[in-house]
Amino acid sequence: MKVPAAETPRPEALLGLATGVVVVSALYFARDVLIPITLAIFLSFFLAPIVKLLQRARLPKVVAVILAVVVALAVILLVGAIIGSQIKALIGNLPQYLSTVNDKIESVHRVINSLIAQVTSRLGTLHELPAPAHGSFGNAAPGQPPMPVVIESSSTSYLETGREILEPILSPLATLAIVLIVTIFILVRQEDLRDRLIRLFGSNDLHRTTLAIDDATQRLTRYFLTQAAINASFGLFVGVGLFFIGLPSPVLWGLLAALLRFVPYVGSITAAVLPIALAAAVDPGWSAALWTAGLFIIAEGVTGQVLEPVLYGSSTGLSPTAVIIVAIFWSWIWGPIGLILSTPLTLCLVVVGRHVRHLEFFDVLLGDRPALTPVEALYQRLLAGDPDEILEQAETLLKGRALSSYYDDIALKALRLVASDISRGVVQDAQLEKIQEEMLGLIQDLEPHDDLDPVLTDKQAKAAVVEVAGVARPERETSSQPAPEEHVQEDSHLPEIWRTERSVLCVPGRGALDGVAAAMLAQLLRKHGLGAQAAPRDASSRSGIGGLDPTGVAMVCVTYVELIGSPPHMRYLLRRIQQRFPHSPIVIGFWEPDDAPQGDRSAQGITGRTDVASSLHEAVRKCLEEAHKVELAEPAPSPEGPHPAADSASPVVHAAP
Repeated sequence: MKVPAAETPRPEALLGLATGVVVVSALYFARDVLIPITLAIFLSFFLAPIVKLLQRARLPKVVAVILAVVVALAVILLVGAIIGSQIKALIGNLPQYLSTVNDKIESVHRVINSLIAQVTSRLGTLHELPAPAHGSFGNAAPGQPPMPVVIESSSTSYLETGREILEPILSPLATLAIVLIVTIFILVRQEDLRDRLIRLFGSNDLHRTTLAIDDATQRLTRYFLTQAAINASFGLFVGVGLFFIGLPSPVLWGLLAALLRFVPYVGSITAAVLPIALAAAVDPGWSAALWTAGLFIIAEGVTGQVLEPVLYGSSTGLSPTAVIIVAIFWSWIWGPIGLILSTPLTLCLVVVGRHVRHLEFFDVLLGDRPALTPVEALYQRLLAGDPDEILEQAETLLKGRALSSYYDDIALKALRLVASDISRGVVQDAQLEKIQEEMLGLIQDLEPHDDLDPVLTDKQAKAAVVEVAGVARPERETSSQPAPEEHVQEDSHLPEIWRTERSVLCVPGRGALDGVAAAMLAQLLRKHGLGAQAAPRDASSRSGIGGLDPTGVAMVCVTYVELIGSPPHMRYLLRRIQQRFPHSPIVIGFWEPDDAPQGDRSAQGITGRTDVASSLHEAVRKCLEEAHKVELAEPAPSPEGPHPAADSASPVVHAAP
């Protein structure tokens, strides 16, 4: 099979690559400036709801902003003071903890030596092991002169010494001051900044730009508040649990657990390491360490598997794999602060990608929405030749839709993509035969499924959201009532003549995939109580039509996958079918509005006894309506009686307006 050559990279692609390199370089080299500004922006998202609440209490905006920032600063200083006091208390008891740790190390050492001695004695190669030295590692070995100690005067000035001491303290305080000042200005000038962003990026499309800004604001605010609530609950649970276990300074470990959990993936593990080590140092045994480890496992399990899925849901819209990769990237660019900010920064990129066409690749790479629509995914699996994945996707989609809806919305549209590629000459004959076999096999595998709208609970309805043509929508409304009458699986009141094997004959058009559409329609008709059979693939030819047996055929359905316009072969096909089945109504399936014939219907071979259906569901409905017309005309037909279509007064199906 020939593979077309790859296209030559266009200048736009090279320009985009160069732009990406420049942006990443700027993020790295300007991190000292960008980190405080980014922290201020995210802090403003967190404080914006508090400012609105204070404004509703009739406080001026400036006063509300300053009060919210002061409260935030007070909380930060209070948490820092508590952590400092708890650490000071731990340092006072550090010698006792070190003694307990040394005793445990000695006990482990004795156990290991005992095991080694037992193994070597059994092997008969026991050698005397040198006893471990218990003295100071700094003692000189016997026979060696002591190392001389020379005291040199330091040339470092007092100014440099003071700078080395004060810089680690003043640098975080300066960053905190910058963050708070920028936060105040952002909150005070929030509307002005929003208008300037609209003017800068989207003054030509105010609706789209406003929607993007509102979406980003709502998502980030909801994310920060939800994450703060979840992490606070996590820290409270850990602190209370450690208090009952008897670990020193449980408030410290609860606060650290809540703060470190803002770091994705590694924060919870880091928060658990220190309490477990302290429990091993406090307790002469190992029970406290085991209880502490179990506490963190339970807390993280409940938080990660219960609270976060319920509270977050799909609000973040981030791919789990992308979050890991982006966390590594931002930690490389901005260090630990970048690791903490990686998730909200990624969320901003996804929101921008969903509203800006040129940045859509961010949504594709980082978002949680499927990269391919169900139609595209089905076509891709057909090309890949993976029948198991095709069936798995179909069964997943059928949990939220009827079988006819799956055929109309997914299968037929995928077949149209195949037909389009066939017309372009990119689908080989072997591929086409394989696609036909896989689709016919899928239809056979879906035989146990009923053509009924599923009755879904609220939870199932949310889980059955399907993206069709890139737009997410629930396919069926939740209902606790039975399905509508038009979706009844089988009508037991149909005349017997409509229940025979060949009551409705589904004739495929001339296309390579029209036989697949005929098999779908025949299956749906059988599920509604009508006898239906799909004609062979070559039935549309002159000799094929002549070889069809008209006995027992009450209606004929002609199916096309793709037929744009009114080609002459369609008129001749309808003429031959009308000559072969002169008393049977005909339904033609045009599954897209562009396929439906326009203009003079008689010139296109569509007479009063020929009707048009725009979907498989509509074709089934028209066949059922025709069967009920016969039922009303002859209430009790006899199986041995004449064929209803043989009567000159048989009903006529009129064309839809």
